[in-house]
Amino acid sequence: MASAAASAPPTPANLKRIVAASLIGTTIEWYDFFLYGSAAALVFNKLFFPDSDPLVGTLLSFLTYAVGFAARPLGALVFGHYGDRVGRKKLLVLSLLMMGGATFAIGLLPTHATVGSAAPVLLTTLRLVQGFALGGEWGGAVLLVSEHGDARRRGFWASWPQTGAPAGQLLATGVLSLLTALLTDAAFGSWGWRIPFLLSGVLVVVGLWIRLSVDESPVFKEALAHAEARKAARDGEAEKLPLVSVLRHHWRDVLVAMGARMAENISYYVITAFILVYATTSAGVSKQTALNAVLIASAVHFAVIPAWGALSDRIGRRPVYLLGAVGVGLWMFPFFSLVDTGGFGALVLAVTVGLILHGAMYAPQAAFFAEMFATRMRYSGASIGAQFASVAAGAPAPLIATALLADYDSSTPIALYVVAAAALTVIAVLAAKETRHRDLADVEPSVDAETTTARTADARTV
Repeated sequence: MASAAASAPPTPANLKRIVAASLIGTTIEWYDFFLYGSAAALVFNKLFFPDSDPLVGTLLSFLTYAVGFAARPLGALVFGHYGDRVGRKKLLVLSLLMMGGATFAIGLLPTHATVGSAAPVLLTTLRLVQGFALGGEWGGAVLLVSEHGDARRRGFWASWPQTGAPAGQLLATGVLSLLTALLTDAAFGSWGWRIPFLLSGVLVVVGLWIRLSVDESPVFKEALAHAEARKAARDGEAEKLPLVSVLRHHWRDVLVAMGARMAENISYYVITAFILVYATTSAGVSKQTALNAVLIASAVHFAVIPAWGALSDRIGRRPVYLLGAVGVGLWMFPFFSLVDTGGFGALVLAVTVGLILHGAMYAPQAAFFAEMFATRMRYSGASIGAQFASVAAGAPAPLIATALLADYDSSTPIALYVVAAAALTVIAVLAAKETRHRDLADVEPSVDAETTTARTADARTV
């Protein structure tokens, strides 16, 4: 009876409120994260690394960008552990406060001209806080919806927090595009760049108000009750740490999730972050034109993600994911050819098609990863698989692409880099099992099996 109650879909009004809470929170978190990436490509090289060659300054700027990814696995471990122990909601509130506070503080930072080498150190420290917070945000947001949602349409509902990424990109790029259009380069470089970071403070207040209004996941509540019952049956023996259970029972799923993230993560940052460098330095496109192209493409990306999620409910997570991985690999050569024309329409087409194909991977990812893991280790498992991959994928992607451009003065090696990532993702997804029919309320069968095994071993020693 408890399982049936936990599995029962919430009312439409409650589900929409839960989706809105996850979506708005992830939008704000991604706004903060992507704002840094866009600023790193456009102004941070001059403000925080002014003594370097322009391209070297961009590399150093992207290096601080990559530092945020390095902190994401630590955030996944810490937030995953406590999210599996005390619940999803509390950790989501904390991640939002940390991310918003760090972003607001970046808007107040002194530059190299004011405090010298201390400026990039402070910038890097705040970037670490951003990465740590985002490492815990993603898993909690998608699980809150996945564990509340209607199982028949889990792919659709769980894809909505995923739209927070293009929504955040849309918001960050839109604010930057508006400021670059209204301000001179001198004004934007002097003080205008601070405005988008300071706006984060207002957005966080809105996000907190909505997130505090939702309930904890019923699936998690049921799993917690089962865990307490098992603990009582074992005379107070504590259950294993979520990380230990994940690595023992779900290590293959963690590897699948990491491999699945490679093409999704690398292609996204090449298409949205590195393109701002490539289009302005190699294709002769203005900053405003490049930003506008990403802006339009992000709006389309936002619209197609729920559609891809709904398709994954009909035909499965794996077919949709494979379509995106193969598609983005094949698109890279036309992508750079279109950008090289320097035309605005061609640039919009290149980025838009790239993000549509990326969406075919990103949309089913939330439900796909959630369905791989048992409830009391789901936050840890999904977060570890997703965020550890980001260190090898998204973190170095703009760095590697910029270095390849500097060494070869050609887009071909960059396209091959994405193709290699796509091949790795195809292998990982083919190795995975289809998950769309799994019941998230099926609480920790592997842990129960472990208990049975331990009791059998104890009996043999008596």
